[in-house]
Amino acid sequence: MPSGRCCTRRRVTAIIAKMSVVEKLSPFDQDSGELNVIIETPRGCRNKYSYDEKRGVFKLSGVLPAGAVFPFDFGFVPRTVGDDGDPLDVLVLMDEPVFSGCFVAARLLGVIEARQTEDGKTERNDRLIAVSAKAPTHRDVKTLTDLNATLLDEIEHFFVSYNAQKGKKFKPIGRFGPKRAKRLVHRGERKRKRN
Repeated sequence: MPSGRCCTRRRVTAIIAKMSVVEKLSPFDQDSGELNVIIETPRGCRNKYSYDEKRGVFKLSGVLPAGAVFPFDFGFVPRTVGDDGDPLDVLVLMDEPVFSGCFVAARLLGVIEARQTEDGKTERNDRLIAVSAKAPTHRDVKTLTDLNATLLDEIEHFFVSYNAQKGKKFKPIGRFGPKRAKRLVHRGERKRKRN
């Protein structure tokens, strides 16, 4: 094979490899309106995984202390950016945990808005709450108010203690329904397009 042709094939292969499927997903499915979520850390896991956008792979980004685990599957909304500079975080309630990198169609229930402080700098770091569109157990759950208040308290406590372990202060400032959560996703999508 001529060397010029080989170089072209290598270049094309490299370009295709960089075109991550994650980057092709929009925040919402155009047909169903469901939220597109990529799971980073499965429920019940001590390891915290995160998506490395530059390399297009999932990496180990931390380990929770003994006895602490993620209460539900934790991931992000593709092609969004929050005030912290990362994709918007979302906790997804499901019947069974999935694996890192799994694509989940979800229904937004709402958002726990919060301020996060680290090294004297405070910024918003909200947590979207959703349910898997395929989860029969949560079929009738449409908003945060449909969830048990104790469960929401436990979710907030998890984020407070998880961040404290990393030297950050996480302060919940309000719980809001799906309309406000959807506006936050659209704002995150616009912010991503500007960056």
